[in-house]
Formats: sequence, structure tokens, C-alpha cells
Amino acid sequence: MSTPSTATDRQAALTETVEALAAASPKFNWTGIYLLNGDTLELGPFVGAPTEHTRIKVGVGVCGTAVARDANMNVPDVAASDNYLACSIETKSELVVLIRDPQGVVVGQIDIDSHEVAAFGPVEEKLVEDAAAALGQRWNELR
Repeated sequence: MSTPSTATDRQAALTETVEALAAASPKFNWTGIYLLNGDTLELGPFVGAPTEHTRIKVGVGVCGTAVARDANMNVPDVAASDNYLACSIETKSELVVLIRDPQGVVVGQIDIDSHEVAAFGPVEEKLVEDAAAALGQRWNELR
């Protein structure tokens, strides 16, 4: 997967990133971006089944916990997580990678769900981390 295009429109760059990631691995059954607005993550572009989780408070679920901890999270088995927000009964593992602007401030995250237990190894993590870093580096120039 290449880095986000030269699009200057934030929505276009986010959509292109999500679509490229979704196509990058058959393990990625749901791929989306949540943007941080105050203490709430708001769903942006995604590829996969619709979700009722369009707004998630910081600290809630894997997505909210990643922001609260200020750390990426790779959950190999969501059934073992007591703070998991079930988007689909088919989801078995989840990967959340934070998007940081050039100053290092968390502005959002890339969220990936898989129907496989322990779906995300170093290759998948690096792919998503690189996409998040590329978006973050360009964050202030995207409008």
C-alpha cells in the first residue's frame, strides 16, 4: 500500500487510506477511521458492514481505551476483552492505531476488525502504522 495520495481534502485522503487498507489484506474485514472530537471518537470513512458505534467516548471499548492509554492496541481475541464494544458477532480480533498530527497530538485512529483470532502480526501492524503516520504527517495541510 502506498501512502495517502496528494489529495488536499481531508475527507478524500481519509477515504483513500481506508479503501487502500481494506484492499491490502483479506484479514481486514472492517476498516475505518474515527476522528477525535473532544472526548468522543466520531466515525469517518469506513469499508465494511455498517456499525451502530458511530460515536465512542474516550475510555470505552478498544477504540476509546487506545486514546485513553495514548497507545496503539492489538487485541488478538476480543472475546477475552472485558471492555470490547461488539460491532459484529463475526469479529474475533481488533487493531487500533492512533493518528497523530505533526505535533504528536492524537487526532484520530484507524480501526481494523478481523473475523480471525490473532489476525494482526507485525506485517499488518506496520502497514496500518505507516498509513496512520502518513496521514498524521500531512494532517495540518489537509482541509
